[in-house]
Amino acid sequence: MTPLFPAFPHNRMRRLRRTAALRDLVQENRLSVKDLIWPIFITDVAGADVEVPSMPGVFRKTIEGAVRAAEEAAELGIPALCLFPYTDPAVKTELCEEAWNPENITNRVIREIKKHVPEIAIMTDIALDPYNSLGHDGLVKDGVILNDETVEALVKMALAQAEAGADILGPSDMMDGRIAAMRKAIEDAGYGRDVSILSYSAKFASVYYSPFRDAVGASGALKGDKKTYQMNPGNSDEALRLVARDLAEGADMVMVKPGQPYLDVCRRVKDEFGVPTFAYQVSGEYAMAMAAIRNGWLDHDKVMLESLLGFKRAGCDGVLTYFAPAAARALANRA
Repeated sequence: MTPLFPAFPHNRMRRLRRTAALRDLVQENRLSVKDLIWPIFITDVAGADVEVPSMPGVFRKTIEGAVRAAEEAAELGIPALCLFPYTDPAVKTELCEEAWNPENITNRVIREIKKHVPEIAIMTDIALDPYNSLGHDGLVKDGVILNDETVEALVKMALAQAEAGADILGPSDMMDGRIAAMRKAIEDAGYGRDVSILSYSAKFASVYYSPFRDAVGASGALKGDKKTYQMNPGNSDEALRLVARDLAEGADMVMVKPGQPYLDVCRRVKDEFGVPTFAYQVSGEYAMAMAAIRNGWLDHDKVMLESLLGFKRAGCDGVLTYFAPAAARALANRA
């Protein structure tokens, strides 16, 4: 039903903007610390636990540093961390065997966090690029990214992470059929009741990922681009088809990545499917904001919170953001 509004002056839209109390009463969307997932970079490479040059304020963390981050998240009320490994180049291969090594950096961090901060939900990344000497999310043969062979590798990776104690698996590879394969393998292995899948269903082939690739050490290795498996930035109908497919294959939650340039896709996904919908405020979005902040052109807390509120307005249930601890503190100060 379309509401009918009287003409001015009986209808004055500014009445409800007059005071802070009135604005609070009619605010349609709110941001909470419970909406945040904090992505952190982890490493066991000596000397690599430093600030990422293209991501001011973001540091790679050792295993001990990751546990401290989990403790910080728990204190701030952030419900989940997402782990991204910076892997020693010496163990990267074209077959990516380190990806499913039970003793790789990700699986060791999962176990340590679960030992010390069990209440924090741990999300992982499932893609081969941190372990691939060629820098791609999948296995490569003669310059072609292989789909079905990659899915087999990703299933092994998913099982290793589930066994280590991950709560949420985050397949970010964009291979066809990987959700169904992972879901079956997880169920068959007895992890199905406990392990959720948050699928990167609509992941676009974006320039906004460049700082992230610096952070995980994939930039120099990458040959070519990822356009044969990540989405065309000009498409949104395709995004809906991908979300529908992943849900049908067993995904519990879905993600749009990047975030802010694709808020229209977030809105369409939420309206169409009504499922838990997340977005990733990716490294390039963070880096741009921080560059402007450090130049004095934007206010840190104001631009951070406004950008995150935009995700909620677009229908997102939560956001992966490098701003998570700073946003949690800013929200606490506003309370």
